[in-house]
Amino acid sequence: MKLRSNLARAAVAGIVLGLAVCPGVAAENPTTAPSLKPESAFGGYLAALHAQQDHDYRGAMAYIDAALAADPDNYNLIRRAFALRVSAGRIDQAAPLAKKIAAHDGAGGLAGLVLVEQALKAGNYALAVSRAASLPQEGAQRYAVPLLVAWADIGRGDRTRAQRDLDAMGDTRGLGPLKALHQALIADFAGQATAASALYKKVLAAETPPPTRIAELAGNFYERQHDGIAARSVYQSIVPIDDSDVGVAGLDRLAHGVIPHPLIATAADGAAEALFDLASLLNQAETLDAALIYVRLALDLKPNHPLAQLLTGEIRAQQDQPNDALALYQRIEPTSPYSWTARMRVALTLDSLSRTDEAIKLLETLAAEQPTRAAPLVELGDILRSHSRFADAIGAYDRALARTSNPQADDWRIYYSRGVSFERSGQWPRAEVDLERALKLRPEQPLVLNYLGYTWIDKGEKLPQAVKMIQRAVDQRPNDGYIVDSLGWAYFRLGQYARATETLEHAIELVPEDPTINDHLGDAYWRSGREAEARYQWERALQFKPEADEAKTIQAKLDHGLDAAPAKVSGG
Repeated sequence: MKLRSNLARAAVAGIVLGLAVCPGVAAENPTTAPSLKPESAFGGYLAALHAQQDHDYRGAMAYIDAALAADPDNYNLIRRAFALRVSAGRIDQAAPLAKKIAAHDGAGGLAGLVLVEQALKAGNYALAVSRAASLPQEGAQRYAVPLLVAWADIGRGDRTRAQRDLDAMGDTRGLGPLKALHQALIADFAGQATAASALYKKVLAAETPPPTRIAELAGNFYERQHDGIAARSVYQSIVPIDDSDVGVAGLDRLAHGVIPHPLIATAADGAAEALFDLASLLNQAETLDAALIYVRLALDLKPNHPLAQLLTGEIRAQQDQPNDALALYQRIEPTSPYSWTARMRVALTLDSLSRTDEAIKLLETLAAEQPTRAAPLVELGDILRSHSRFADAIGAYDRALARTSNPQADDWRIYYSRGVSFERSGQWPRAEVDLERALKLRPEQPLVLNYLGYTWIDKGEKLPQAVKMIQRAVDQRPNDGYIVDSLGWAYFRLGQYARATETLEHAIELVPEDPTINDHLGDAYWRSGREAEARYQWERALQFKPEADEAKTIQAKLDHGLDAAPAKVSGG
């Protein structure tokens, strides 16, 4: 499911959060944090920093709270506790600290943003506008402030001013659809149906098919306007690519003559939508903490926003907090059109928590509930393959393909995944057929180019064609150490040891702790006459815990040299 428009991604590079926040977030459930009593406030502060560095956010929150209790007027502790509470979604508890920070520094930064959000939540729109006036127009706040002020003004009944507020966003490349969406939402909220319809059409035309959320908002409007033709067209456009039930649910309502409630029923709902949209844009590695803050504020305004819950869970999963992610996914109502998406993510998260049997059971349940959908069976195959249960994985992929009567370009991954499972289980002829089929569906897919090319090279087959394929994969992913390793190994197998060494050294820079890449570089050094360096690389490879058969081969090379070692067994 697309949580943000592709057109808006170009703008993300220019959005840097202009807020002072601490690096790290707290646990979803603060009541489970340990009760800690540091010897001093400063000791608690240092302990919290250490806990954050170890990604122990539950401990960090406990230490900061204990330190703040011991020294309640310590401004550094107040700032850190405030930022942690916001990141944890404890906005009501963060608000009193925001007031202290605003009194000390002025109502700018994250503290000022929280105070604006709290005023919107309370329905005090005049106060929200007044507080927003003191916020700096920089970083992500350059877009957040006009959006929030616009919804505050619409809460005051002033649509003309609200539209002027949105104009303050400017014309930043990639953010046009976001601005147009909120112009449409505001016109819709204000009861200006003609203007809203034109604006929704503009947003829908920006990307084909439209992102799920935009389709949901526009379709909801058309349903309420009794324009079944327009609503049906919107929902039908997303059904083939939508991994939620938004399109299906909309078509079902149309079939039964059920008119839905507005998705944006209050000004606070509109502000929550704006904060969610910005969080979606910021949901990238370099701005992940900022994304979490914005989506937490969105959920504080609208706790039952299912996409915001999904996004928060996604961020927490990226921050290696699967228990928090699981709790968020499980909160989504079973009646929500996003329930299917949430349950799919629950299954994947259960597997990441080593609760694989539960994950498998849930995916089988989902597959039975929706007998035409291949997705749960594909995910089932992926989980089984990740646990080296290749025969079972092949069976899952077989069932998925049985539900795919007319494979499209995006179905390359099913053939690729089944091909990998065939290859890993020693069924190369069948693997080769699947990998070539995947390549026909998506000719320049780098993973397929790499895996098929690497395997041909490792088997000494079709070497010139294989090298060209891997080079094409590297051209697309020059910073993927595993694909660069494949190219280096291709040069090695062709006897081009100098080129192999140079390429494999680069692969090691990209992925320093992979045992196979270190092993490959050792082989290249040996063939280049650099035997001491070869042994060093083989020793490093063993330190990184290769699979048992690979470890045996590496140890033999250390004991007797490359020529006396057994033949290498390698995977792509």
